[in-house]
Amino acid sequence: MKKTIRIFMLVALLGLALVPTSAVFAQGSGPGEGEVVFGRDFTLESGETFNNDLVVFGGNVTIEEDAELIGDLVVFGGTVNSDGTVNGSIVIIGGQVSLDEHALVTGDVVTVGGQLERAEGAVIEGEVVNNVQPGSDFPGGHIPPEPEIPAPEVVTVGFNLFQEFGRVLGVSLLMGFLALLATLFFQDRLSRVSHAVVSQPLMTSSIGLLTIVALVLVAVTIILIPFAFLGLIPLGLAWSFGVVAIGQEIGDRFARAIRKDWTPVITASIGTFVLVFLLASIKSLNSLLPFMVCVTWILPAAVGLLAVGSVVITRFGARPVQGPAMNVYNPPTDQGQAPPASQP
Repeated sequence: MKKTIRIFMLVALLGLALVPTSAVFAQGSGPGEGEVVFGRDFTLESGETFNNDLVVFGGNVTIEEDAELIGDLVVFGGTVNSDGTVNGSIVIIGGQVSLDEHALVTGDVVTVGGQLERAEGAVIEGEVVNNVQPGSDFPGGHIPPEPEIPAPEVVTVGFNLFQEFGRVLGVSLLMGFLALLATLFFQDRLSRVSHAVVSQPLMTSSIGLLTIVALVLVAVTIILIPFAFLGLIPLGLAWSFGVVAIGQEIGDRFARAIRKDWTPVITASIGTFVLVFLLASIKSLNSLLPFMVCVTWILPAAVGLLAVGSVVITRFGARPVQGPAMNVYNPPTDQGQAPPASQP
């Protein structure tokens, strides 16, 4: 029995170290030599003698009548059909042992996840242990536990292409519809805001940044934090109005590029849809490419600063943007009049 356990432990170690790809012989190639067989059947024909231990992975073992195996037999994932003599023990793992009427086993027969079929006349001189669980004890020894194979690491990707596309499309359509309504009621104001974006982009972006910083400072220092979110309402309105104004400018330029005479309602809706779709698509890349978060936020942040700054500088389009001017005094000259003489 102790030798049986030693062979079983050898099987467990080989199972950790080897990956079965084809038939591999560890020692000999025929009867008379010790052998470890992978992926093929082994037959001990009548009259032959195998004088060593035999370990078979994924194959069937047949021992014919008047054949003798002198040693232990361990089969992993196969069957044993014996009508001869096994001068040792048989351990079957995940398979079946069939002993015919002339079979003789001088040692033990141990099945792990398998079964034993024993014909009348078959002799087992040792003990029979059926379906012993790895890691449990049985009379005369201990079956070592099955080797733990670490589960492969599962990489989950939280980016759903169809769901993200539907979200981006829905936001873009909503902003396009808001652009249509804003153009119907505030066309002149939108024109002033878009003019501020085109004529003074650097100044409007700076004012937008200062506005956001000022709101944050006021929220942290003056207004209590629970009420600070109220400042997001006018900021959100300013962003939406500014984005619609920028979309109107994009739509106007696109219409002129393709030589179409569209109404302001159509140009503002199309331009806003295209702008928001582009911004939302870029931001959605953060889920797919988190290491590029700095790059994917540059364009949306720049457009946001332009939108907020242009609305603030024009007071929601109530007044046109005042461009910087420098007045230089040029005194009038009269070419026909001589310059006055210098007095002494």
